[in-house]
Amino acid sequence: MSSSQFRYTQTPSKVVHLRNLPWECVEEELIDLCKRFGKIVNTKTNVGANRNQAFVEFAELNQAISMVSYYASSSEPAQIRGKTVYIQYSNRHEIVNNQSPGDVPGNVLLVTFEGVESHDVSIDVIHLVFSAYGFVHKIATFEKAAGFQALVQFTDVETALAARTALDGRSIPKYLLPKHLGSCNLRMSYSAHTDLNIKFQSHRSRDYTNPYLPVNQTAMDGSMQPALGADGKRVETQSNVLLALIENMQYAVTVDVLHTVFSAYGAVQKIAIFEKNGSTQALIQYSDIATAAVAKEALEGHSIYEGGYCKLRLTYSRHTDLNVKAFSDKSRDYTLPDLSQLVGTGVAAASGPTTDGWQNTQVQTQYGGSPYMYPPADPTGASPSSGHPPYYA
Repeated sequence: MSSSQFRYTQTPSKVVHLRNLPWECVEEELIDLCKRFGKIVNTKTNVGANRNQAFVEFAELNQAISMVSYYASSSEPAQIRGKTVYIQYSNRHEIVNNQSPGDVPGNVLLVTFEGVESHDVSIDVIHLVFSAYGFVHKIATFEKAAGFQALVQFTDVETALAARTALDGRSIPKYLLPKHLGSCNLRMSYSAHTDLNIKFQSHRSRDYTNPYLPVNQTAMDGSMQPALGADGKRVETQSNVLLALIENMQYAVTVDVLHTVFSAYGAVQKIAIFEKNGSTQALIQYSDIATAAVAKEALEGHSIYEGGYCKLRLTYSRHTDLNVKAFSDKSRDYTLPDLSQLVGTGVAAASGPTTDGWQNTQVQTQYGGSPYMYPPADPTGASPSSGHPPYYA
């Protein structure tokens, strides 16, 4: 056996440390590997950030020495599920199972959803995922310092244990998540609660045992919570407001740029641009859902500028009427009757050219009457292609 598998320089201990275990290696597998060397009095599994380490405590020191010595000299490495296991003495002399409240089995699981925000995972998706392991009584979702979390109540401890064993560390299937999300990992522990107090049905809490529980109509609004189709896939609830995530931002994207792009599919009422999670996003409001749906279908995945620059990723927003300032660098309300007067008086053109070559040019009419100056098609500064619109299909 190579020295990388066995570190013999440590002081012998009754506790053996095992590394490189298969994911979620169970206690029975450890016992099968170790029991021929002596009596096992304690184990601790799923240790470490990757849950691929464990400790086994023998009744006698010579039993641990026997195991470590055997695999140190054997030409065949220790294996579990065909995976080589690295063995060494632990620096502890006994296993102390100081269980935190989250380690004490119960019928309620505390679930942390990693890599998502609260609106990314609906309560219906949570119910669908966990119902695969037994009847879910209640669900309550909330946001804490650890992120978006949920309490999921089962009938008994056995059902909760089965769900935790199967799902802890796994990811929610991508088809149940918004397209812009890479993954959503589940981290679980047991809750000290045994019976959740759900006061009403909403998009944040649900009691599946009480059909007569009052419903919070505002919280159950379809615009707040996407539904699931018969096949279990997420059905995106349509809205007259689109949420645009702008990727590959090589050029500035102003309110005027977005207005020109989205007005090709109908009258744009309002626009608001903001920064979130290090990316530029925007809300674009139309008068009706049908117009927004046409724009979303036409523009999703396309780029504002040739070369793949400023690519649009579109979803429906839960908003239906944006509260924006009448005129600013980041927002615009095109429904106000005095907007044209603001532009006509030159208020918008008060600022001169900026250092990056862009102008706040409400009166600029170059390149086919566009209300703004196009950036060059080449980021290095080459001249723009004359006559091209700002949007390239």
